[in-house]
Amino acid sequence: MAEPASLIMLQFLAWVADRPRTYGETMEAWRSTCPRLSVWEDAIIDGLVRIDNGAGRAVVLTARGRKILRNGAEAPAV
Repeated sequence: MAEPASLIMLQFLAWVADRPRTYGETMEAWRSTCPRLSVWEDAIIDGLVRIDNGAGRAVVLTARGRKILRNGAEAPAV
């Protein structure tokens, strides 16, 4: 069974989904030098977000990222 998404990952995915985000804006808001808080890197590695190659270099959720966000939002509060 897959491990549920962390709260910080769900927050990141919701932030990306909220409105169009550029790569620069995402890096400014979510880049971290702390290896224990690598939400941006984890999202890329896990295929939850991607960077469009267009002029704006938009950061967008993948189908997998949308599914994780939807499932996380539907999870009962603990």
